[in-house]
Amino acid sequence: MIVSSTTGSVVTIELARPEKRNALNHQMVEDLSAAFTAAVDGGARVIVFTGRGSVFSAGADLSGPVYEKGFLDKLIALNEQIEATPVPVIAALNGGALGAGLQLAMAADLRVMASSALVGIPAAKIGVAVDEWTIRRLTSLVGAGQAAGMLIGCEPLSADRAHALGFANRIGDLADAQHWAAQIADLAPLTLQHYKLVLNGDGARDEAPEERVRAMMAAWQSEDVQEARAARAEKRPPVFTGR
Repeated sequence: MIVSSTTGSVVTIELARPEKRNALNHQMVEDLSAAFTAAVDGGARVIVFTGRGSVFSAGADLSGPVYEKGFLDKLIALNEQIEATPVPVIAALNGGALGAGLQLAMAADLRVMASSALVGIPAAKIGVAVDEWTIRRLTSLVGAGQAAGMLIGCEPLSADRAHALGFANRIGDLADAQHWAAQIADLAPLTLQHYKLVLNGDGARDEAPEERVRAMMAAWQSEDVQEARAARAEKRPPVFTGR
């Protein structure tokens, strides 16, 4: 489900589950974590990661894992690992990146988006809530107003708009991302490590107040979550009640 390749000092990691729109399950998260570890241990100077097919990642697999506490803990740990990777990480968004897929892209240092790519967080459509890091990092990358629209209004963000806001550093494909990575790989590693630490010190990892943690967990443990799961199975719109 994860494929890695090396060209010079650049390692490219691909989400390779196109038949499921690269939706993340336990195996993919574990394999992606292992791939990042192997890339660093193998001496990569830059890591590029992307998705196979027409979608970067549709997010967590809604057939089950997304509702498991253990899976969510594993997913959060993966985002933390990508963010803390000691070399630059470029997310090459070949297509849509939704929910957990967008979280992976936000954990990267740089983003190259295909012109047709869209990103979004439709969590409110299935009754769940994203964590504090996701909200703060999204706000840091796109601004408070745009973040509110994406979270509360479930509005997707187009590549052009993402580039205008600075979320996408460049518009391009995987080859463009790999070419940029090769150029970055020739730069001073210690300088780049310092920049990563400072840029990631945007407060997104600060501990969330207890009341906000309770509010997030209330969504995950709600009847609305069960209603959303039932509605998906029955192929109908969910009817939320706030309970």
